[in-house]
Amino acid sequence: MLRPEEVLTFTTLYKQNCAACHGEDGKNGAALPLANPVYLAVAEEDNIRHIIANGVPGKLMPPFAKNAGGMLTDQQVFALAQGVVRRWGTPNLLAGKNPPPYIATQPGDSTRGQQTFTTFCARCHGAIGEGAPDDPKTGVRKLGSIVDPSYLALISDQDLRIIIIAGLPDRGMPDWRTDSAVRPLTDQQITDIVSWLASQHVVNPGQPYPTLKTKTSAGATQ
Repeated sequence: MLRPEEVLTFTTLYKQNCAACHGEDGKNGAALPLANPVYLAVAEEDNIRHIIANGVPGKLMPPFAKNAGGMLTDQQVFALAQGVVRRWGTPNLLAGKNPPPYIATQPGDSTRGQQTFTTFCARCHGAIGEGAPDDPKTGVRKLGSIVDPSYLALISDQDLRIIIIAGLPDRGMPDWRTDSAVRPLTDQQITDIVSWLASQHVVNPGQPYPTLKTKTSAGATQ
């Protein structure tokens, strides 16, 4: 029987470490879908390996490499990253398409970002990202708020960027090329949208707890 650190089979490693969040088949999970060829083409194997190894500090993605506090060896991290790309990637998918880079190259402008969001995103996400209620006639579930403080506290700015670039095909969201009715988003426009979304962060998201009042020696409350 293999020791845990000797397991290098992608299927086993993925099931044990990734499927609970990213979905059994790399989609329909709570976390970012990995079975997205556009995402894999833009992120590339080296970036995916780095995320698996080191996680995303302050967010829900933990580090898996032993040298970062996880339980996987460097060989297992490599097997996972390589397996994700081989299982769900499409070679040369974006050849000649000039996609925006995985990491932003210029600072963003939140004011421009809000304007760009209105042009490209409000049709589905609402004028200020507030989402839309379920359709009472058809029962179709609409999109929730993407400016909800709790949501923004859980997702990194980099994940917001890659979602805009690669889309969410399992949820009907197009990639940066949007659709035939609107021109593709540029690198700067994506950076600006992320800057605007990041500006919606609050220090302490979620419902605040009541503050207990204490009595002073004089009987007053504080």
